[in-house]
Amino acid sequence: IQLDQLLKATGLCASGGAAHAAVAEGRVRVDGAVDTRKRAKLRPGQTVSFAGEEVRLVASPVVGAPDRLVSNKDEKAKEKGAKRA
Repeated sequence: IQLDQLLKATGLCASGGAAHAAVAEGRVRVDGAVDTRKRAKLRPGQTVSFAGEEVRLVASPVVGAPDRLVSNKDEKAKEKGAKRA
C-alpha cells in the first residue's frame, strides 16, 4: 500500500488531499523517520506514525490475501473490551 493511501484507508486523514498535505509537510513518520514521499510503498513490518497514532503493517497469513493494517486504535479498542469482560 502507498503511504497516502494508508493514511486515508485508516481514517487518519479525511481525504487523499489531506494525506498528501500531511506527508508533504513532513508530519508523517515511517519507521521513526520523516518520509515526504506521498506514494512511498509500504511493506509488512513497517510502522507509520501520524497525529499521535501509530499503524503497523502486518502480513496476511493467507497466501494471495491483501496485507492487514493494525493501528493502535484497534489495540486500544481490544484492551477496552478485555477490561469490560
